[in-house]
Amino acid sequence: MKNTLSPSNGHYTFNKEKFKKVIDGKNVDLFVLENKHGMQVAVTNYGCAITAIMVPDKENNFDNIILSYDSLDDLIHGPEPFLSTTIGRYGNRIAKGKFYLNNKEYNLATNNGPNHLHGGPTGFHTKVWDYHQVSDQKIVFTYKSKDGEEGFPGNLKIEMIYELLNDSNSITFEYKATTDAPTLVNLTNHGFFNLAGTANPTPSIEDNKVLINANYYIPIDETSIPTGEIHKVENTPFDFRIPYNIGDRINDKHEQLIRGAGYDHCFVLNKKERNELSFAASCFDPKSGRKMDVFTTELGVQLYTGNWLGGFTGANGATFPERSAICFEAQNFPDSPNQTHFPSPVLNPGETYYQKSIYTFTVEKN
Repeated sequence: MKNTLSPSNGHYTFNKEKFKKVIDGKNVDLFVLENKHGMQVAVTNYGCAITAIMVPDKENNFDNIILSYDSLDDLIHGPEPFLSTTIGRYGNRIAKGKFYLNNKEYNLATNNGPNHLHGGPTGFHTKVWDYHQVSDQKIVFTYKSKDGEEGFPGNLKIEMIYELLNDSNSITFEYKATTDAPTLVNLTNHGFFNLAGTANPTPSIEDNKVLINANYYIPIDETSIPTGEIHKVENTPFDFRIPYNIGDRINDKHEQLIRGAGYDHCFVLNKKERNELSFAASCFDPKSGRKMDVFTTELGVQLYTGNWLGGFTGANGATFPERSAICFEAQNFPDSPNQTHFPSPVLNPGETYYQKSIYTFTVEKN
């Protein structure tokens, strides 16, 4: 295994030229954020994709711990369209690409078997966002999604902020959105993480130890749509209330693991109140000593274990085999437009959609 982006001095110079292009009259570029600890995050305004997160391991070696593409062309045409991008208007799945809003039926693209996934084939992950880099630690992206885009009603204005914290190795994702007509909003970031560092090949995450602050999870049918039930995690392979290695139970002959080809399920986070910023999950990689803690205002987090990664080549020659990444996608519950007992994803005029999620990276030495 060879690490593909691992500067010895903790500082890497990114090749921005690979991401420079004009699309539909708008400039695409690569931007680098850096805090006082040397943590670097590279992002592009195409899909607000993250192309690198550089953080130290237990030996103070910096590696890229997020799966990404090597260039803008690869990002546009690569086999995993959602790789470490921003997802919208609606993260996760909507059954059969249909929903009703105020007694009107809306039809969306079905880009995941019979279902709609992650805002559709031309969702927010394919858009060129406007940008303003406020400082070395902060960048603001904005986008106006027109009424009818990918079948969703209402003109939606979105502001999304990536910000590094100077007092810790943390990245904050902050989302705001307003609309001029009732619509659905469920935004998330689809970061594919590997805390050991991307490499050729990128190692499995099955030895990563995961904790999720959830007493319940949402079971799925054969097409990965929620059944409508909410099940206790107790006495199931979905009980991460104490840390477990991902590989300990991922291959169990449990119906839900078979349907997801591993973990691809939404966990109902333990919350005292809606919109509370609270601990959601953590992941620890024993090889590097890196630990990632996730905090969010969202009610759910989708655990995905890279079950469909096929070994393609990404940034700096890294390759991404099956189960070489873990995702914690902070979001509302899947298919909530069609599950009336789930929290509503409807945003009305005069309201503001708001989400804040924080991913913090630390080191635990043996």
